[in-house]
Amino acid sequence: MGRVRTQKKGKNVAVILAGGQGVRFDYELPKQFVKVAGKPIIAHTIEVFEKHPLINEIYLVVFGNYHWKMEEIVKQNAYKKVRKILNGGKTRQESSMVGIFACDEDVKKILLHDAVRPFASEDIISEVLSMLDKYPAVDVGIPVSDTIIKVLEDRIIADIPERKYLWRGQTPQGFRLSVIKKAHLLAEEEGLKGATDDCSLVLRYNLGDIYVVDGSEHNIKVTYPLDISIADKIFQIHNEKIYEISTSDLKKGLKNKVIVVFGGASGIGLEICKLSKEFGAYAYSFSRRTGVDVRNLEDVKAVLEKVHRERGKIDAIVNAASILKMAFIETADESDIIEQMNINLIGNINIAKAGIPYLKVTCGSFTFFASSSYTRGREGYLPYSASKAGLVNFGQGLADEVSHYGIKVLVINPERTDTPLRRKAFGIEDKSLLISAKFVALVTLKAITADLSGVVIGVSKQDETNYLKKSSPFF
Repeated sequence: MGRVRTQKKGKNVAVILAGGQGVRFDYELPKQFVKVAGKPIIAHTIEVFEKHPLINEIYLVVFGNYHWKMEEIVKQNAYKKVRKILNGGKTRQESSMVGIFACDEDVKKILLHDAVRPFASEDIISEVLSMLDKYPAVDVGIPVSDTIIKVLEDRIIADIPERKYLWRGQTPQGFRLSVIKKAHLLAEEEGLKGATDDCSLVLRYNLGDIYVVDGSEHNIKVTYPLDISIADKIFQIHNEKIYEISTSDLKKGLKNKVIVVFGGASGIGLEICKLSKEFGAYAYSFSRRTGVDVRNLEDVKAVLEKVHRERGKIDAIVNAASILKMAFIETADESDIIEQMNINLIGNINIAKAGIPYLKVTCGSFTFFASSSYTRGREGYLPYSASKAGLVNFGQGLADEVSHYGIKVLVINPERTDTPLRRKAFGIEDKSLLISAKFVALVTLKAITADLSGVVIGVSKQDETNYLKKSSPFF
């Protein structure tokens, strides 16, 4: 938790503006409803204010055609502070005005926030509320790093302002309710309709000083498709505590859990089984050595049914089964190409298909394993790279499909790891440059116990090095 400051009496309301229609996003739904890390962006944004101790109520202003969608999200997540879902206007200014004038008389401070900024921190919100005791309006911003040029309509530069005075504005913007109401009434009287920033109205009508608190580079606004990938990475950064692994946490999170591991005979899968048992879970290992082939859906169904019959539940399903072979497309045997695609991709799909009925009962989790080569195909190993890229895409999509069941989907993406699979493919390597399978297993188990879904969790050698500096009892 961040800094929390005592506020004067009067309710604090957060108005989340979700009236955008995603014109620049090129997606079938408005961008606020696109899922990142297993949830719609708007859900992540609501939760920031839902969890903040100084926010009393939340109002959602939405485009009328999606009122039903917002109701569905609020219902599914059982938000306690969301009190109003309001139909917005045709412009940002109109939508802000709807939220502002929906406030009751006992509201003193109001925060206006973009629905597609899911990373506003508790500290930022607390600081904005605190400074409203001194100033009538508070903005959030960060200094620009690029030179800003002002151009005319014919693209001729008119001015290059001095950079030290230029900041990038963010939200939430905070206001004393009486001040922002007056600003919007004056704008209405003037006939001004195109304001895209509420602080600009307070400035325009000289209603008082506007203080600026420090924002964050992470507090991005998801505007273009590329921003989804950036948001995914920020969620991963925000969850770096996943590498803070303690015995007590894992024992608490894994006690009496039933974990099924495919590919559990060696490497990362074997280490997951060993550690799961050490931390009080029941681990079941299956592989081709035990007669279970993930390419065969009936094999997968049979062993899951067997485990469920024995234990009465399944809490987590992990697939560490994988195959890696050199394969230049021009000369590779078709069988080698198909085998890698079937084991590395179809096998995971089979496991998901067979596992959903069990995990939706326990709100359990799937865990799959990618590779650092998924982001860019590696020459000579294209079937492997392509299968891992497909797996990441599958995992992210599956997270969306099963989120309403409470099922989590994790994709672990380790760098080069010291496993029999790698030694078979590349021979002897300097182990000081490889991650140990045991550390990847530890991170995997911590991820399973965390509240994460739809994210790709990277594991690097540096992560392990930093971890070992803490003199861990696991090594």
